[in-house]
Amino acid sequence: MRRFSLLRSHALLLAFALPLLVSNAPLHAAEAYALSVAADRDDAIYDSGEAAAFVISVKQGDQPATDGKLTYVVDDFLRSGKSGGYPEGEVSLDGKPIRVAVTSDQPNVLRCQVTFTPAEGKPIRRMAGLAFSPTEIQPSMPVPDDFDAFWAEQKRQLAEVEITPTLTPVAYRDEQIACFDVQVPCLGGAPVSGYFAKPEAAEAKSLPAILWVHGAGVRSSSLANAIKGANAGMLSMDINAHGIPNGKPAEFYAQQSGGPLNNYRYAGRDSRETSYFRGMFLRLVRAIDFLTMQPEWNGREVIVIGHSQGGGQALVAGGLDPRVTLIATGVPAICDHTGNVAGRVNGWPKLVPNGPDGKPEPAALEASRYVDSVNFASRCKADAIMSVGFVDVTCPPTSCYAAYNALLGEKTMINEPLMGHNAPAHIQKAFFDRVLEHVEQSQPAAAK
Repeated sequence: MRRFSLLRSHALLLAFALPLLVSNAPLHAAEAYALSVAADRDDAIYDSGEAAAFVISVKQGDQPATDGKLTYVVDDFLRSGKSGGYPEGEVSLDGKPIRVAVTSDQPNVLRCQVTFTPAEGKPIRRMAGLAFSPTEIQPSMPVPDDFDAFWAEQKRQLAEVEITPTLTPVAYRDEQIACFDVQVPCLGGAPVSGYFAKPEAAEAKSLPAILWVHGAGVRSSSLANAIKGANAGMLSMDINAHGIPNGKPAEFYAQQSGGPLNNYRYAGRDSRETSYFRGMFLRLVRAIDFLTMQPEWNGREVIVIGHSQGGGQALVAGGLDPRVTLIATGVPAICDHTGNVAGRVNGWPKLVPNGPDGKPEPAALEASRYVDSVNFASRCKADAIMSVGFVDVTCPPTSCYAAYNALLGEKTMINEPLMGHNAPAHIQKAFFDRVLEHVEQSQPAAAK
């Protein structure tokens, strides 16, 4: 039976409200001011057509502020900083909270951007979001008719590549944990490249498996993640997104990022056969091949966890590989590439460009449907936990919810009305707690 849980952290009220837009530098004249904006309902969730409001307040010390200029603009992410018909305005402070009434007759997420300029000092900015019937947000385009056939063929080709992993021991201070730098041949040239760790004395068929996958960028795999899973009693592997060597100097990854992997996300985007994400997604399957061939795997749990691009990969793994039993997907990218067809903002990496006529380029649009995490989510029967930031401009909340609503297994959403594109500690803890719960729940009755 599915469950839907609305969780909201009050700890983010100021700490994570778009740090890129808010100056944290000490301001002599403005440091005594506090600006806040939030929905008038704690969970920030409303039904379509229901009356809602953003509540804005400014304090100077313990008292309501009565001077300075305050402006606000509400939008739906389509026109950043421009209302597009939603409320906007400039108000004079009179010591009372300001209510900005909003509504939407269809499922959507709105954000309110507020700027307070003191009489002296630099502007202070805050932002909050609220959602209307988010669990009714649908995919922007249907799954292609031959989606399953295409990926079945890719997996068939992958299966023809012999699994001959190379494991290089990695020293670690705790001798009870065995660590390795691993490369596993895959389709398309780039191997799976990661760190693998496991309890040294584990018995055969005794351990669940967890795969950690990365957000955007070019970096080494994380030994710390691999060890974290092993310390929790799992076969644990962290893979980088590109099949590149691990543990190299920072200059190596900078050279890769500025050279062969520069703008990798757009490489081959005009064809499903050449899309960069094709290889990335097949490496997920091959990494799971490696984990499940270990003699210690218990034959039950396979968990995939990641944020941003890693969150998108977790969705893909759950839909592409039926061995996956739980995904933990934070502010997932690679979702809703075709969002602008439905009047929504495309998720990262904004894969589909618009042509001179302002419409999506047909070839890229069609190819993007085969590498859209929303479509993989619609095939995912694994349990899931997801996070979404209501003011996330990188992975807009509508794109995250389009994926969430397509998932087929038991699922939980962590809504963060004040959060942008972030993976704060409390969400990481919630994800790993869910991982441990999943493992505990999956144990045979005799073992409990």
